[in-house]
Amino acid sequence: MATIKEKIGYALGDAAAGGITWKIMSIAFPLFFTNVFGLTFADTAALMLLARLFDVVTDPLMGSIADRTQSRWGTYRPWLIFGAIPFGLIFALLFFTPELGMTGKRIWAYTLYLLMMAVYTMVNVPYGSLLGVMTEDDNEKNQFSAYRMVGAYAMGFITLLSFPYLQKLIGGTAQHQYAVLGALFGLVAAAMTLACGLLTQERCKPVRAEKFSFRQYGDLFRNRPWVYMTLVAVCTNFFNGFRYAAAGYMLTYCLGGDVTVGKLIINYTVFMAFSEVTCMIFGAISPVFTRWIGSKRMAFVWASVICCVFSVGYFFIPMSPAYIWLMVAISILTSIGAGLYSPLLWSMYADVADYATEKNGTSSTGLIFSSGTMAQKLGGAISGSLIALLLGMAGLVSETNVLTGETIVTITNEESVRTMVWSLFSLFPAAIALIMGILAYKFPIKK
Repeated sequence: MATIKEKIGYALGDAAAGGITWKIMSIAFPLFFTNVFGLTFADTAALMLLARLFDVVTDPLMGSIADRTQSRWGTYRPWLIFGAIPFGLIFALLFFTPELGMTGKRIWAYTLYLLMMAVYTMVNVPYGSLLGVMTEDDNEKNQFSAYRMVGAYAMGFITLLSFPYLQKLIGGTAQHQYAVLGALFGLVAAAMTLACGLLTQERCKPVRAEKFSFRQYGDLFRNRPWVYMTLVAVCTNFFNGFRYAAAGYMLTYCLGGDVTVGKLIINYTVFMAFSEVTCMIFGAISPVFTRWIGSKRMAFVWASVICCVFSVGYFFIPMSPAYIWLMVAISILTSIGAGLYSPLLWSMYADVADYATEKNGTSSTGLIFSSGTMAQKLGGAISGSLIALLLGMAGLVSETNVLTGETIVTITNEESVRTMVWSLFSLFPAAIALIMGILAYKFPIKK
């Protein structure tokens, strides 16, 4: 029986990966690369697409390697323990803007971003796989998954809410602020990842396939629950990716910048922080909601309906700072659905892993969970890439002054840009949520 201490320890892993590094990468990277670092919108789109092609190879490979790891720390935990420091260090370097020409900046951004994706895979695939070996009890898996989501969203709330105030405290140029924040959050993420590896236990021994075989990849595509679950996972991260990556552009180009209400500064990170705390609360409620609905599958469907309906509703809010609290309210209601489905995703992946073990006779837990991590990065980065591409087509142009190194952003069609940004935060996610709900309804495992 797992202790509360272990569940909190497990939650720290996603507080680091989901609540700090991935949250900042999802919401801040597109805006950072185009408006602070100095990449063009085309360069930013290409960078994120290249990283996804890289992940298609590294994520499943890491899953296979993790499944075959044997050490005194277990199968999956050593990757957290020894990957923690490079995880935090590379994240910090990625937010540093070197004084190089445009070509040098491109090389720096591409190299560090690909390294970050690799080390994220090295840590996060084994972390997700831990859920399959910490307990055999299905209810306890739901509890671990709920703790994980609460940890991720609670840390995400703290990260996003504190971001503009830390920027103000640090002072100096935007490049200096992001560099210091990268170092600070990288250090915290490394410490949390290490704590997760040390506090958790692996109670279940996987039935190992000791020899590497490409047959295991073929088995994945013959596994119908895995196919549906992976498509659902891609949709969840497209949904979140569009909303988080578009938020910065929405505040900047639709609302005229940060909105000040009393002493509260509502910038794009604070705006999404309200969603984080909502997801945290409803992530904790998710197991109760699932029992009330009667199955994980149908609970996921209803959560998708909530996301779809309120995303459509957001589109009809006037683009004015006067309606900021209505925007926050609709965003919160949308996030209720995201909070409810987030723990279900990983619990359902654990069901897929159990199904695969029963069907094939050997464990492929790491490989199966790696597809969830790959889907997470695929959805988040491709949505960010598409946003950069679509905004460039709509009329946003980013370039670097060759003499001063300053990033200059110009608008060639203001109305087109505003409409595109607004749609990227509302109608695009709504369409994805609809597809996600249909796929979840067809998921073959009826638990």
